[in-house]
Amino acid sequence: MTRYPADTMHALLAAGEAQSRAIGTPERPWLTHSGLRDLAGRTLAALNAVGIGRGDRVAIVLPNGPEMATAFLAIACGATTAPLNPAYRAEEFEFYLSDLHAKAVVVARGVDGPVRTVAAALSIPLIELSPGETAGAFTLDTSALPAAAPAKPGLAEPDDIALVLHTSGTTSRPKIVPLSHRNVTASAYHIRETLKLEPADMCLNIMPLFHIHGLIAAVLCSVAAGASVCCTPGFNAFRFFSWLDSIRPTWYSAVPTMHQAILPLAERNRDILSRVQLRLIRSSSSSLPPQVMMALEETFHAPVLEAYGMTEAAHQMCSNPLPPKPHYAGSVGPSGGPDVAIMDEAGTLLAAGATGEVVIRGRNVFSGYENNPKANAEAFVNGWFRTGDQGVLDEQGYLRLTGRLKEIINRGGEKVSPLEVDAVLMDHPSVQQVVTFAMPHAKLGEEVAAAVVLREGRSLDEAGLREFASARLAAFKVPRKVVFLKEIPKGATGKLQRIGLAAKLGLGA
Repeated sequence: MTRYPADTMHALLAAGEAQSRAIGTPERPWLTHSGLRDLAGRTLAALNAVGIGRGDRVAIVLPNGPEMATAFLAIACGATTAPLNPAYRAEEFEFYLSDLHAKAVVVARGVDGPVRTVAAALSIPLIELSPGETAGAFTLDTSALPAAAPAKPGLAEPDDIALVLHTSGTTSRPKIVPLSHRNVTASAYHIRETLKLEPADMCLNIMPLFHIHGLIAAVLCSVAAGASVCCTPGFNAFRFFSWLDSIRPTWYSAVPTMHQAILPLAERNRDILSRVQLRLIRSSSSSLPPQVMMALEETFHAPVLEAYGMTEAAHQMCSNPLPPKPHYAGSVGPSGGPDVAIMDEAGTLLAAGATGEVVIRGRNVFSGYENNPKANAEAFVNGWFRTGDQGVLDEQGYLRLTGRLKEIINRGGEKVSPLEVDAVLMDHPSVQQVVTFAMPHAKLGEEVAAAVVLREGRSLDEAGLREFASARLAAFKVPRKVVFLKEIPKGATGKLQRIGLAAKLGLGA
């Protein structure tokens, strides 16, 4: 059973030894756990002095790196954090800042961008952050706000909201997901337990820190273990191996597209691989092709653990375990914290082996979308949260996902799992990356299509790939359209997005 030594982020910060490294970056001295705790105290005092306290929302618009990590950790100790993608356009900042009712926006001193103009137009004061010499250390300039007493000063409590994020909004208006301190600390402890993290462990973070994956599965779980996390400026496949060599982390977590970008560069970095020993590699946020998992394990000689997470669960829901317990390609493992079950459309829980919707409940699961009773009525059934994912649990409790319910292709009444087609097409020796998706069809409603990136130096045409698929799939599952691309469009976090891909590629009915 997972232990929960703390249920607020401030209490969680107490885990690390005072002089042990906590937050770092390849080029600068590291911030210690004692330094992180001191920074949180100074940040809380600075915010309280200008009227910002528990429940007040502070948007954080900073580039990836140690200051983004420590700003999240420190501000959350006494206010609600709202990390936003620095690459947003003006109209996106206008939507998110207005929707969040942000009381202030933290920006990097000397860094220009549309958020400044939008904040001014919305009369939201800016707090300028200046990095210190030590990685992660910073000072805040709060002079844009008048001195005031907050309605709720002091340290946050377990049921206070620590973090608010929006859903992706792929098929509807983005929804606000409020995550309490109890939610996020529980998820951090679940990940710590799953990965058996110890103070000696170091995570190399290449995930964006405006997303739940990087915030919880790299930063917060490391701090919860009294361990350390090296925060890079963001994912760069060509710098990845030099970071491994200079930092010598024990693990990293990434989305499948990042793993796929790393693998082709491994051969030219054999000398580094001979010096670096990872204890584990983690993959989450979208399905990892079995072929990629096997290639990673052969390359790095480390177990690759695929996990299953989402924002509404403060990230982790399931995860494959470390050896000697088995981990399986194509499975996201057993529960990694919450209760996990399979439910039918009527709300009945199903037995092992039955396919249905994945549902969850537990300490890390949020209480509901903000100001959205319709979405909450649809999302919660008998205390279970409906994830929108389809899957099946085996007798050992391992979950295999068959796709997002909204991504399942309905070809004239015949249901096709895009993940199943992906797995088959990835077996072709010329295929580097693939995403199967629904394409509009005048008579059938939807037809199966696939976007494919070929391996360097390889050639393949649509007829050849369809012939390969025909020998391995039922006829109705074989893609009727194959589009070859140099790069498949991705979301801001590096995830391949099936919904809307047909329109992006100009494939109509």
